[in-house]
Amino acid sequence: MGYLLRRLAGNDRGATAIEYGLILAFIAMAMVGVLSQVAGTTIDMWQHVADKVTDNS
Repeated sequence: MGYLLRRLAGNDRGATAIEYGLILAFIAMAMVGVLSQVAGTTIDMWQHVADKVTDNS
């Protein structure tokens, strides 16, 4: 068991992979937040256009 722990503690590849995974997770969360905001704004814009078309018909 001690050998396994020493071997895992000396391996940096796993730590690098975890760091890259965390960076990608944060980027994905930021994208979801931005896209949800943009989606709401786009829906409001098209609703405004639809209302104007209906009013002028």
